[in-house]
Amino acid sequence: MSDSAPTPAARLLPMGDRALLAEVGSLDAVLALHAALEASRPPGVVDLVPAARTVLVRVDPRVLPLAAARAWVDRTTASTDAAAPAARDADRVELDAEYAGPDLAETATLLGLSPDALVAQHSAAEWTVAFTGFAPGFGYLVSPDWPHDVPRLPSPRTRVPAGAIGLAGAFSGAYPRDTPGGWRLIGTTPALLFDPDAASPALLAPGTRVRFRPVRADVVAAPGSAAVPVPGPAAAPAPAPPGAAGPAPTPTPALTPAPLRAAEPPPAPTPTPAPPRPSTQPAAAKAVRVVEPGLLATIQDLGRAGAAALGVAPSGALDRGALRTANRLVGNPEGAAGIEVTMGGLRAVAEHDLWFAVAGAWGPLRIDGRELDPYEAHEWPAGGELHLDWFMHGARAYLAVRGGLDGMPVLGSRASDLLAGLGSAPLRAGALVGVRDEASVAIPAPAISPWGAPHDDLIEVELAPGPRAAWFAPSAARDLFESVWTVSNDADRVGVRLDGPALARAREGELPSEGMVPGALQVPPTGRPTILLADGPVTGGYPVIAVATDASLDAIAQARPGTRLRFRHARPS
Repeated sequence: MSDSAPTPAARLLPMGDRALLAEVGSLDAVLALHAALEASRPPGVVDLVPAARTVLVRVDPRVLPLAAARAWVDRTTASTDAAAPAARDADRVELDAEYAGPDLAETATLLGLSPDALVAQHSAAEWTVAFTGFAPGFGYLVSPDWPHDVPRLPSPRTRVPAGAIGLAGAFSGAYPRDTPGGWRLIGTTPALLFDPDAASPALLAPGTRVRFRPVRADVVAAPGSAAVPVPGPAAAPAPAPPGAAGPAPTPTPALTPAPLRAAEPPPAPTPTPAPPRPSTQPAAAKAVRVVEPGLLATIQDLGRAGAAALGVAPSGALDRGALRTANRLVGNPEGAAGIEVTMGGLRAVAEHDLWFAVAGAWGPLRIDGRELDPYEAHEWPAGGELHLDWFMHGARAYLAVRGGLDGMPVLGSRASDLLAGLGSAPLRAGALVGVRDEASVAIPAPAISPWGAPHDDLIEVELAPGPRAAWFAPSAARDLFESVWTVSNDADRVGVRLDGPALARAREGELPSEGMVPGALQVPPTGRPTILLADGPVTGGYPVIAVATDASLDAIAQARPGTRLRFRHARPS
């Protein structure tokens, strides 16, 4: 890393109405600023996400207004040393590495080295996790001892196994799970890189120092014992390494057979959605049995904010207002878990007498063939079959059951993340969903309320400024706000791809990876934007021209293929 020097003043860029990007221009400065911000983090900061040249600061404006966040980042930048921060003693890890990857010999030749020399240089370097990226627990490693810029493979592999050690650009990294990828593979490690059930899920979190320890294939440690935290002098004994996340099974479709993917620029590997692990919860005293899940039914609460620096998206209900309303109608806390039903088709049977409410998308709602109204609490007798028929308006409805529904807790949330494979698996026929005991108040008396079907013909969406508006020609802003856009068939929990005019660029190329937020309008080379949603990647390399306001995300959640959108400028806060 560089010698000690003052950090250049950060250029603060807008990222919607709840976040900003601090751009400092070098990776050393990013590492220093991220460490300084973490050390002085005030209440109201939700996420700090380092990337190649920026740190994303995401806040809860009810606690920390954006103006106050800007002032805090400015003060911190002015007093921060640009040298890479020294890692804490517990943040040093040695990984066993068997250097026998399929690309080792070819990569050595490209670099003008012998394979033995390449292994010697890679294992002698002290690496630092600069940031995490396309998948939970994937750390981008950098080192001042590594002088090489390694080209990606001309054609990515369809499967890179978990534990593969790769090189791309100036980075090294190890894959936490099976995924496609275009990095050059030089070895493998049996280390357990990401365990959502562990107190510290990511073994390689930002700032961690990493050394690779060469081992022969016949002496590689058993899985679970190949990652060794290295304490400094007088350090307390290091905790046992976290366990392994399960392999990714076959992807599960959302609204479309191929889930939308917001691609990373080179040298990032490309993620593949992986259905979450099956639930292992014991049989509950009360439960709901799924007869037919419809197109897609998942357990969702209000999400797992605060883990983006580990590569974990917030997830949770896409229409948070609808979930909150359904929970209030049955006396639950607003954040209790329910079932998010996409496009309808759910059939479920109560194993015990229950109360339920449905809010969000609009369609026929029946128990044992008897029509019921949404946005009301209803009794659900034991053995009764509830049917949410195919929706006529909107895309997602929320089924809340008094007491809340159970699901696999990960990082403080029961939300299913379909891209990363966290939380409970999408519900299948025969699944038994436990009912918890989280009701906080009595079921409120019925009230006349102005509930109605979601607007899904023409939706107005407020846009706040994005960080890379200057990358686009003046005509792009006119087209963005004056055109009517159409939701394409590529729409799911990861994001919504829009059909409309191509937004002209003033600057070509792609960005180094930087933090993303739900609502970001990424614009790929085609010029047609994608709105990232709750399961979207936490970093990305396509420029963000604008960001849908937090209040607009619920309306976007109800947009189905063919829905028209019109954008308007958000009022300054």
